[in-house]
Amino acid sequence: MQQSDIARLPLSARGTLSVTLVNEESDVLACQQLRYQVFSDEMGAHIDTDIPGLDRDRFDRYCLHLVVRDERCGQVVGTTRLLTTDGAGKAGLYYSETQFDITAIRSLPGRFMEIGRTCIHPDYRRGATLPLLWQGIARLMVEYDLDYLIGCASIPLDSGAGYVHSVISHLRKNHLSPPELRARPYVPLPMADKRAAEEVLLPPLLKGYLRQGAWICGEPYFDAAFNVADVFVLLKREQLARRYVKHFIDRANFGQSGVTVACV
Repeated sequence: MQQSDIARLPLSARGTLSVTLVNEESDVLACQQLRYQVFSDEMGAHIDTDIPGLDRDRFDRYCLHLVVRDERCGQVVGTTRLLTTDGAGKAGLYYSETQFDITAIRSLPGRFMEIGRTCIHPDYRRGATLPLLWQGIARLMVEYDLDYLIGCASIPLDSGAGYVHSVISHLRKNHLSPPELRARPYVPLPMADKRAAEEVLLPPLLKGYLRQGAWICGEPYFDAAFNVADVFVLLKREQLARRYVKHFIDRANFGQSGVTVACV
């Protein structure tokens, strides 16, 4: 697959950001470096890696790597990796299946794309970076005719038991999937009976999933290495926010919107 521009959007406060699908080794290395900086250096995750300073595992070679780049300096400032049904077939499984039994989910008719390892440079967490990643994901869902987006969304455990309990209680009450579409965690999160915080402030990526109409498919998995609680997320393509799907399906000439697009 050739490197392809998915979209380019001007961000006046910071210059120009672009969201791009990449496969050049140097670009993938930049993704892995940013992931290590965010997950290990910033969040304290214990990453088992064969090269110091890189977050990479055996799934990377089978994934599509989506990046947001600051065109002023060429720096990768946001990234996520995407594992399609075809890629999972080559890898032998989805990454999520190392944490959850997703037999019920995989029985759904259709094609999947798994999102994972999403992170944003701390200087770019306000503004267009996360929306640009969502636009790239939506475009790929359409281009590859994929039916479902799946993945693990993380809740940081260092925010305290009360916060974690509040988030999980909120998810159970408002966003739980039907019983027949549940994922079973191999290592359930130990949940003490803690008093919930009065206000629920959801992690940004999890909040983004829920804004699109995603389901949370059951109880969380305890990821000790990353010190997070992971919840399994299921999102139908037609549930993606209308502004994303409509933008990429209804416009025959993408350039009319001021967004430069080259086909994958």
